[in-house]
Amino acid sequence: MATADLYPRFTLSGLLGTQAASTGDLFSRDSETRLVALGVDWSFLDSGRVRARMAAADADAEANLARYEQTVLLALEEAETALARYAQALREREHLEAAAEASAEAARQARVRFEVGVIDFLEVIDAERSRLDAEDGLAQSNVRAATALVGLYRALAGGWKERMDEPRQASVESALTST
Repeated sequence: MATADLYPRFTLSGLLGTQAASTGDLFSRDSETRLVALGVDWSFLDSGRVRARMAAADADAEANLARYEQTVLLALEEAETALARYAQALREREHLEAAAEASAEAARQARVRFEVGVIDFLEVIDAERSRLDAEDGLAQSNVRAATALVGLYRALAGGWKERMDEPRQASVESALTST
């Protein structure tokens, strides 16, 4: 649009109507009025100002493009990071599942050996503690995997925070008004 200012602008205006001194003469042939006007915008002669506006428009377009590219790159980085976190959480959970199964089997075998009389009860307690630690680690890993998955969904879809804050704000406001 700024480039269009380099060229003259012509306008053509017209008016068609009636004009009469009394209402009876309003629609007679002598009361008709016609006007045609031609206008020229001479701003194209000030080419320095026009070129400065063009340069400013180009700079604005470049700035908007840079902001857009930065936004896209940040979104891709966020999605890639979330995907890597989720993949790492799944690998960790897989290893901890194997460890929990092995600890459960070790605890079962310790109970059997205790019942047979091969080991004392402290070794059974130690095996059960190891089993519980492994199960606790697995539960924490499940939480990390779920959190990473939510982060991945958020990175791919975006906008959840704004939607989640609205109901929370409404519930806070209703709680304040009810007291």
